[in-house]
Amino acid sequence: MTPDASNIGYDDTPILPGTNYHVHDGNRPQPPVVTPGEPCCEEPVAPPSDAIVLFDGSDLSGWVDKEGGPAAWKVENGYMEVVPKTGSIQTREHFGDCQLHVEWAAPAEVKGESQGRGNSGVFLMGLYEVQVLDCYDNLTYPDGTTGALYGQWPPLANACRKPGEWQVYDIIWEGPRFDGDNLVRPAFVTVLLNGIVLHHHRELMGPTHHRVLSEYEPHPEVGPLELQDHGDLVRFRNIWYRPLTADDEG
Repeated sequence: MTPDASNIGYDDTPILPGTNYHVHDGNRPQPPVVTPGEPCCEEPVAPPSDAIVLFDGSDLSGWVDKEGGPAAWKVENGYMEVVPKTGSIQTREHFGDCQLHVEWAAPAEVKGESQGRGNSGVFLMGLYEVQVLDCYDNLTYPDGTTGALYGQWPPLANACRKPGEWQVYDIIWEGPRFDGDNLVRPAFVTVLLNGIVLHHHRELMGPTHHRVLSEYEPHPEVGPLELQDHGDLVRFRNIWYRPLTADDEG
């Protein structure tokens, strides 16, 4: 059944370049539901030998709030959990092009609907969001659904597991390049959720914004990984990355 766009999206926002759709357009086609394979392991799988571990389940010593103060989220049983109203957190470490692994779980107790259900986000370089949301039997505007490049591109599939189950993002990130104030290369990202491809080398229009068009502004080639406090009790564990070095960059 086609969802009622007036309930899940907007029609008073700008048209996204190269499309016929508004930012957060509820009339944009919904991604097809694809059921992943067996549920994720009860315990996280060990990272590769060359991975740089950002969260191993023990503490938040490698994380700060957005002002540089101590990260105030809860850590227990090998995961961190959002503490609402304490703010988003980010890594002390700054990095650029990478293979990133993040495991997350929406609350098992279902509350709310659309964007008000298990909402968080993985912000690459603190600027470019891969949406975290509980979209298991939960409609929202397609460019804000689970795995969307928020406000820009819906995922190719809705591959959500049930609320409370662990979900796995594997992300290949290639950040933008600037020469002074000029954009030399846009950002590209590949995203898999639970082994299902959501985006394949998708070009981003710029950093993430809500209800407005995105435009690039020059910034360094490295930045922190940010996890969003959107008021929901989302959990994260087993976060690591592997740096990528392009052959043509020396």
